Amino acid sequence: MNTNLQPAIVLLKDGSEQAQGSSHILTNIKASKAVCDTIKTTLGPRGMDKLLQGQNGTIVSNDGATIMRELDVVHPAAKTLVDISRAQDIEIGDGTTSVVVLAGAMLEAARPYIEEGIHANTIISTFRKGGELAAKVVEAFATTQATDTEVLRRLASTSMNSKLISASSKFLSQLVVDAVSVDAELGIKTELGGSLEETQLIHGIAFKRTFTYAGAEQQEKHFVNPKIALLNVELELKAEKDNAEIRISDPAKFQEIVATEHDIIRSKLETIKATGANVVLSKLAIGDLATQWFADEGMFSAGRVDGDDMKRLVAATGGKVLSTVNGMNATHLGVCESFDEEYLGSTPYNFFRGCPAATLIIRGGAEQFIAETERSLHDAIMVVRRSIKTANQRVVAGGGAVEMEISRQLQEAAGEIVGKEQFLLGAYGKAFETIPRQLIENAGFDATTVLNMLRTVHAEPDVPFDSTQPESDFNRNRFAGVNIKEEGIINTHAAFVWEPIQIKLNAIQAATEAACQILSIDMTVSNPKHEQAQAQARQDHHAMQQKMANAGITPQAAAAGMGGGMGGGMRHFQGRRGR
Repeated sequence: MNTNLQPAIVLLKDGSEQAQGSSHILTNIKASKAVCDTIKTTLGPRGMDKLLQGQNGTIVSNDGATIMRELDVVHPAAKTLVDISRAQDIEIGDGTTSVVVLAGAMLEAARPYIEEGIHANTIISTFRKGGELAAKVVEAFATTQATDTEVLRRLASTSMNSKLISASSKFLSQLVVDAVSVDAELGIKTELGGSLEETQLIHGIAFKRTFTYAGAEQQEKHFVNPKIALLNVELELKAEKDNAEIRISDPAKFQEIVATEHDIIRSKLETIKATGANVVLSKLAIGDLATQWFADEGMFSAGRVDGDDMKRLVAATGGKVLSTVNGMNATHLGVCESFDEEYLGSTPYNFFRGCPAATLIIRGGAEQFIAETERSLHDAIMVVRRSIKTANQRVVAGGGAVEMEISRQLQEAAGEIVGKEQFLLGAYGKAFETIPRQLIENAGFDATTVLNMLRTVHAEPDVPFDSTQPESDFNRNRFAGVNIKEEGIINTHAAFVWEPIQIKLNAIQAATEAACQILSIDMTVSNPKHEQAQAQARQDHHAMQQKMANAGITPQAAAAGMGGGMGGGMRHFQGRRGR
């Protein structure tokens, strides 16, 4: 009998699957490339849009972060690209498409060397060295501009040129600069109707009039130097939320109870008026009794004001949000130069002007267009917000100029070293040519011809780009980029195609780290049962959202736990699912 037999060691649960080795790395690269191929056609001023249909409705966008978020990528390695796009959007606000395209190009550059058997760690270490060299090239390539209004406007305009709103970039970029100069945390509101050119900047705070009760139409709608009371108090007579019982021996006592409730409300209203307030806003409801009382007293009131609007009012007017009127006095009130209720189209808005805040009201003829405009303005606002913090802004020439210079210098550096790293560094540098190539292809031009023109002029970076122009440090071949208006090249620095240096540095670092992370994954273990459970959970979640949508219940309302018929509807759904 053989006593040397060893028992089998089981590491994974029954039904688990695993993939490993170089073939698995190649599979991850292929999955990542599929994501990049989906988004790369949106890059640049001539990039195409994507129409996305999902649980959030129909979205038309060419914003990289939005598309990546709505794609709902399930491949575990490819999700890394979603993460870097989201991080770029949060940190910088722009360059969300470039960072994904660049990461995909780096992975594609590594693919043939993985196939040849070169160890992934060798590729990773070389790529990281290449990332450090690329950052140094960008630092040397950047020029310094005084951070004045015109420079900020050009930076905002460059961000918008790749968006659906590019035709109005001059008008909108000026609005963005003016708004951020007043209030870095400016508010954005959208109003369906009109044209994009009717978008306006309010030097103050504006929001749609909240739901009102009878009597609101009699209230005063204009105040000069208003005194604003900001409350988190319910000024409304309501039925008890919970089961309640009051025992009385005399029916006349019931009228006393009702009268007492009215007296309590009136006491609160008189306390508010005694402070000198003439505009009263509350996060909670202001009922018909209070609304009519304020109208009789020549005051304005609005209940159920959004929490974000209330926060901005606190910051801009100097008021304080109170949860009780007890002890309320004039020091708690906010002030501004004027208050008005005006109509935009058919929608009434409340305007608080003359306070240190800014609000952009976006107009447009379609909901999808307005939503994309808001996303585009977010990118421009982020760029200007970061740039305005420095007295002198460092910028790089866009249009693929800086990427061509990185590619040239890294390939030259690769020629000075020996061994496998020479080819790897050269491949890493060549990956940067993907950006100008994609700009050319998206513009509908011959990529081979224009890219060869760029390589030729960048081979002599210090030669004057345009001999007919005066001698200048900015009239150099190294600033040559893609001319998307005509098939050819242009001095993008002279054409004011500028991008903040932070966009490029962050994109290079994020793309390199993402590529290295994906290359470092040599095994994936998956449990089909777990995946099936997750898939079922997603299906159940989407089914529940669809039922809520059919019943007219919004997710916000459900989360707020609103009572009445809505609460009953939620119980109905839960009960059906339980059965």
